[in-house]
Amino acid sequence: MSINCKIIRKISRVDPKIIELFTNMPVANIDDNMGRIAAVRANITEVNRGHLVGSAFTVKVPQGDNLMFHAAMDMAEPGDVIVIDAGGFCDRAIFGELMATYCKKRGIKGIVCDGAIRDRDGLEKMENFPIYAVGNTPNGPYKNGPGEINVPVVIGDKIVYPGDIVVGDADGVLFIRPKDAEYLARATKEVQTKEEKIYKRIVEDGLYERPWVEELLKKIGCEVI
Repeated sequence: MSINCKIIRKISRVDPKIIELFTNMPVANIDDNMGRIAAVRANITEVNRGHLVGSAFTVKVPQGDNLMFHAAMDMAEPGDVIVIDAGGFCDRAIFGELMATYCKKRGIKGIVCDGAIRDRDGLEKMENFPIYAVGNTPNGPYKNGPGEINVPVVIGDKIVYPGDIVVGDADGVLFIRPKDAEYLARATKEVQTKEEKIYKRIVEDGLYERPWVEELLKKIGCEVI
């Protein structure tokens, strides 16, 4: 991948009140309202448990190099999620427990890395600081650069812009453009309310009413013997 060497310090962030609308909101329900194609690749998985919500602070690094992540840690603001485009390479870790602990101490909400981590045992035990990565390796990173901060990046085949809303849970991660945030929050809340009613009916009455299943079977000409 081609990488320049550039740092953009000032970015536009969404009103924290809008970001808070997605707190504890299931990623699957949000994705249902984004065409069911918004989530990153399935191989970017959670390292520890937690629900991630924050503003994207993007970093692009060369294969196995974390110089720009070191710079980003001191520039990101409380409430940000550091999103690292490491090209999906896992031959060298981009960060480990020390860097993650420093980020947490600074008020950063979590890290999404399309690359590898190390110190997995320590990272798995971290609380209130969700981390997502492709894999892990004990091999440490180079610190040569170049790299870019706060430019559009690609994470798990999805384009992420600085200031996008990041939401993650046990199912995966997705990114929301600020202009779509309020609509998606409302639409997803409606889905949650609907599913809560369906769940209650299943648990209490053993009923899961789906008349559309039979209708579709008839439509496709399914032979029932």
